[in-house]
Amino acid sequence: MPELPEIETIKNVIEPQVQGHVIKNVIVNRPEVISYPATGEFCKAVTGQEISSMSRRGKFLMLHLKNESRIILHLRMTGCLLVTPADYLTEKHTHVILQLDNGKELRFSDTRRFGRFWLIRNDEEDTYSGIGKLGVEPLSSKCDTEYLQQRLEKRKKPIKGCLLDQSVIAGIGNIYSDEILFRAGICPTRPANSLTAAEWQQLAGEISNSLHYFIEKNKITPEDYLETKGKEYRNTPFLQVYGHADELCPNCNETLVRKVIGGRSSVYCPNCQY
Repeated sequence: MPELPEIETIKNVIEPQVQGHVIKNVIVNRPEVISYPATGEFCKAVTGQEISSMSRRGKFLMLHLKNESRIILHLRMTGCLLVTPADYLTEKHTHVILQLDNGKELRFSDTRRFGRFWLIRNDEEDTYSGIGKLGVEPLSSKCDTEYLQQRLEKRKKPIKGCLLDQSVIAGIGNIYSDEILFRAGICPTRPANSLTAAEWQQLAGEISNSLHYFIEKNKITPEDYLETKGKEYRNTPFLQVYGHADELCPNCNETLVRKVIGGRSSVYCPNCQY
């Protein structure tokens, strides 16, 4: 599943291409992808509306319309968002197409069909998408040492699982929790309540630093993004532990260890992380 750096990359690539353009028509090939409201109502409500901006919240993307309604999208495991010319070859499993007034199309494809759309009108409370249950943005000033300790320091749960709790911190997944903990020198199996004050401070700093680093490494031009069908990101060569089980630690040459924590695969250095 794309995590915060990938979702931020998608927003940064897509927003300049759709901002200020009007949705002239909507094609929905898989009605179940429109989670709320009903498909016909969704299409009618967004047709003729101008896209004013785009934003990200956790792993959600939002298209803000000029009438102050917003289209919310979650890519889930395999969702992909592309801006294409109208005559561009349509990818298999393309479920939703927003046809724009400049001849371009905003297309959503999803092999596993888990991705979902919601339309929340300007006078409507969002009780549908789940965004309201999310914790703080890890790139915001609110995600500081004090916040982490307040929410997590009494938990016996492994710190890896705590970083994956979207109700505490929004947007961090399996990949970046491994990378953050490696950079912070904290073993993912450590109970949260065993961390020292210095370790909480180190962790808070590395959450922000690591995510900013990978967002920067993920930068891609709209042309390259379209050529790779929006499915390739540039951070892979920069991952230090995730996906590198049984390889040597880049810091100390100890063999990296893979362990399942709370049902999720984790990789860490038993020498550098304690």
